[in-house]
Formats: sequence, C-alpha cells, structure tokens
Amino acid sequence: MCIRILGASNRRYAQIGDVIVAVIKEAVPNMPLEKSEVVRAVIVRTCKELKRNSGMIIRYDDNAAVVIDQEGNPKGTRIFGAIPRELRQLNFTKIVSLAPEGALPGMKEQKWIHEGLITESLPNGMFRIRLDNEDLILGYVSGKIRRSFIRILPGDKVKIEVSRYDSTRGRIIYRLRNKDSTD
Repeated sequence: MCIRILGASNRRYAQIGDVIVAVIKEAVPNMPLEKSEVVRAVIVRTCKELKRNSGMIIRYDDNAAVVIDQEGNPKGTRIFGAIPRELRQLNFTKIVSLAPEGALPGMKEQKWIHEGLITESLPNGMFRIRLDNEDLILGYVSGKIRRSFIRILPGDKVKIEVSRYDSTRGRIIYRLRNKDSTD
C-alpha cells in the first residue's frame, strides 16, 4: 500500500492523529469509495504503543484509519473499535462522536465505594446493607468473594461498590475483618 504522511514528509511511520494519503486496495460493492481511489485518512489506532504525558502506555491489536474529506470530517457514518482521546485534542471531534460510547479507553463507569454493615441475609447471595450514612441498600456478592467461598453473615462490615446510576443496589467487593472473629 502506498502511504504518504501529509505535513511530515520526512517521517517514515505515522502515529495516531496523523493525516495520511492512501490508496484503496479493496472496496465493497455499492459504496462511495472505489478501488484504486486516492483518499485522505487519519490514523486512529496503531500497534506501536502510544505514551501519554501521565506515563500510561496504550497499544492496540491492529492498525486502523478513518477516511476523511478535505475539512477533516469522516466520509463514513459508523466507526468500529476503540478511539483514543488524543483525537479530541487534535480537533477530530466528529470521529470521536461517531465512536461507540464504551470505546474510549479509560472511560469506565463511575462507581462509588462505601462501607456498610450487613443487617439481613436474603436468598441467592443477596444482603440488606446499612451504609455509614444510614441508607439501606440491597447488595449482592461479587464473583471473587463467591469464588473464594468467603462467608458473609449478618453483623459483618463490608465494602460495597455502588453504581452512580442505581444507588439502591450494590456489589459487595470486600469483607472487612472483625476484631473479635477468629477467621
């Protein structure tokens, strides 16, 4: 594939956010792009790692580019896979907005962790928990606690992870040690 990096012709390899000129090798029938057409594209994923200022390193399984027009808007209507947040800083906001919601790396659902006291045991690994702020919520045992056969009984102090979307339910992630227990 013949690729030329725009604006940085002295470089040999493209990085995330670079605009390149490429040739279409294969095209699906009835699409606006045709075989052997010369297009502009922006690199959105590379196998070579990207190091952020915070020290975090991001590496993808594949190389990917999005075909763009002269103004920098994508020619397609859908984008598949993860998109790094550096594209937003490089003013490719339309590409970032077309990416799937959960595809931005490092953008997980915000969860709150509380401590509480088990007040009642319910069937199927469910418990009624009184948090430190006196709220009563329904908690269920997480997979690690269930796999490790950690026994939770009424009167135990636990750490519970509560989603910001549903504050009436939570996931028990840790049983705090009681000073008077022997286990």
